[in-house]
Amino acid sequence: MDLWQAALLGLVEGLTEYLPVSSTGHLLLAQRAMGIPVSEASNAFAICIQAGAILAVFALYRARLAQVARGVVGRDPAGRALFKNLAVAFVPAAVIGKLFHDPIELMLFGLWPVVGAWLVGGLFLCWLSRRKFAEGGVALESMGWTSAAIIGLCQCAALWPGISRSLATIAAGLLCGLGLARAIEFSFLLGLLTLGAATTYMAFQQGPQLLEAYGVLAPMVGLSVAFVAAWLSVRWMVRTLDARTLAGFGVYRVLLAGVVAVLLTLGVIEAG
Repeated sequence: MDLWQAALLGLVEGLTEYLPVSSTGHLLLAQRAMGIPVSEASNAFAICIQAGAILAVFALYRARLAQVARGVVGRDPAGRALFKNLAVAFVPAAVIGKLFHDPIELMLFGLWPVVGAWLVGGLFLCWLSRRKFAEGGVALESMGWTSAAIIGLCQCAALWPGISRSLATIAAGLLCGLGLARAIEFSFLLGLLTLGAATTYMAFQQGPQLLEAYGVLAPMVGLSVAFVAAWLSVRWMVRTLDARTLAGFGVYRVLLAGVVAVLLTLGVIEAG
């Protein structure tokens, strides 16, 4: 892998990880377009550069995370309540992801399943954007464990490449009574747990293959670019996302699904 390819993949990862468009789908598309062969190493590279996006959200939400840390040691009741909700929401994806990771990677890590997910998710976002949601909604620390569990179960839908973890968790948060800003925040905080666990697991499982195939420099370049891109993407999303923007993402997903389907049918890119 050339360094420019690593940087481009890092850019794609960082820009799309927290937007409701599916970073996994975009990375698969970018890898196929650049002719990067399908392998355990390329899959591990795509997951491990998530660490850059994780660090960006960690830096941006450091005050909120400090509150959670105080809650864990019993010094902040609101932080403890938020930690419990995050833990409840994390469990379903941790269990289901562990049980079904290999079958999912074997059967669904191709562009045709991603195209289908882009289309369905895009239509869903267009529908969701037409609904009315409360400005503030329920506070994260006041949210019941049932709502947290529902958000966690919905997050499992993102195990299908192309669905988008952000789409699933933000939509579930809205439908559970969170306002858009709080649904986004909970999605980001939950992503730190979920993506952090997935990245750590992949680093231990396939780290040697990754380093043998690409060395140290390419992953570090991808991770660094992903950090900067995710920082900018998250700041933009927090400041500007509204119902109209959600609809825009929905239209984008539908159009992208159509374009990629045509390219696959014509044989311009390989499905993988």
